[in-house]
Amino acid sequence: MDIPWVFLLVRLIDIALALVVAGLAVWAFVDCLTKAPVQFQRAFKRTKGFWLALTGGSLAFTVLTLLLLRPSLFVLLIAGTAVGVYLADVRPAVGLESKGPNNW
Repeated sequence: MDIPWVFLLVRLIDIALALVVAGLAVWAFVDCLTKAPVQFQRAFKRTKGFWLALTGGSLAFTVLTLLLLRPSLFVLLIAGTAVGVYLADVRPAVGLESKGPNNW
C-alpha cells in the first residue's frame, strides 16, 4: 500500500523546518561562544553559560530529531523560540558591548 502524497509532503515540510531551526541554532550557539562573559553582564542579560546551555540544548534536540527523521513540531517550536529570543534580543544587545575592561 502506497503512502498518500499528502503525508509525504507534510514529512518534507517538517524536515525542512527542522533544517531551518538547526541552522539558526548553529548560528546562535557559535555566536554565543564568541562573546565574552562580561559582555552579557554589561548588556544586563543572563549569563553566557545560560545562553550557551539554551542554544546548545536547542541545537542538540533539533539535530536529534533530524537524525531520527522524526521532527517533532513541538520540540522545534520550543527550540526555535529559544534561538529566536537569543538572535533577536540578546545578540544585538551583547554585540554593542565592548570586550575590553576600560570601555564601560
